[in-house]
Amino acid sequence: MNNQNVFAGAFVDRSGHRREDSDWLSTAINGSDSRFLPVWQNKCLTFGESPRISLLERADVAEHIVEDETIFLGLYEDRPAFALPMADSVDAPIDAEERFHDLRYLGSVLPADESNLAAHAIALINWHRLHRFCTICGSSTRTESGGNTRICENQTCVNRVFPRVDPAIIVLVSRRDRCLLGRQSSWPEGRFSTIAGFVEPGESLEDAVRREVLEETNIRVGSVHYHSSQPWPFPSSLMLGFTASAESEDIQLNDGELEDARWFSRKELRSGFPKLPYRLSIARRLVDNWLTDGT
Repeated sequence: MNNQNVFAGAFVDRSGHRREDSDWLSTAINGSDSRFLPVWQNKCLTFGESPRISLLERADVAEHIVEDETIFLGLYEDRPAFALPMADSVDAPIDAEERFHDLRYLGSVLPADESNLAAHAIALINWHRLHRFCTICGSSTRTESGGNTRICENQTCVNRVFPRVDPAIIVLVSRRDRCLLGRQSSWPEGRFSTIAGFVEPGESLEDAVRREVLEETNIRVGSVHYHSSQPWPFPSSLMLGFTASAESEDIQLNDGELEDARWFSRKELRSGFPKLPYRLSIARRLVDNWLTDGT
């Protein structure tokens, strides 16, 4: 069984030491051996009916390259790889609108290494868009370290900002032969998923699991066990997956986050209702593993 979640995997040599070598980065950006992944309107460029990531040579994208905005991702297949953010213009660049695809779709069809590279690129591009100004003095910021940091342009401040991820727990809670799933009102009709929520300051992951489950469903959780994690760049989360044992059964929707929550048996989950989470998500993997464990 594949033990790796979609978007995860150490397929890129991030080469952190290269980020601080401005001469090497400049040579790489201008080199014929480097490859560029164009991103337009938060979509990645692909090719083929069964999409694969398009990694283009400099000659193919030279007119779109702004060196200070091109992001060094690392060495991919032993070549320098860069994310190339493209202006969100009305017309698609490179005359290829039909070949730009959303990451949620690509995560379900790309090979593991390519989905990892695409998620890395999207996450950093989104981070740059949200940090154009210094959070300390309000001045403009500029890219540093091959696009892996930003620095305040105010010379009396020069605050340096690093990419952040938001930790969120996601948990499959079970009691005897049933598991706890909930649904939000905005989801497709009939879809239920595992309980999830962001970790709060000063809180351990285990405490976050217990708090979120109690807040959303009134179920008290006992033992908590780590399962796996998943980068989730929508826009910048790191999903930390757990399984947990419930110590109570009576559900009460406490905080309004969920429209419904119920206990489901394995037989019910295999029947076609409820609709389960999308296969690319760690939520689905948690459910599928629980189903497998019961056979």
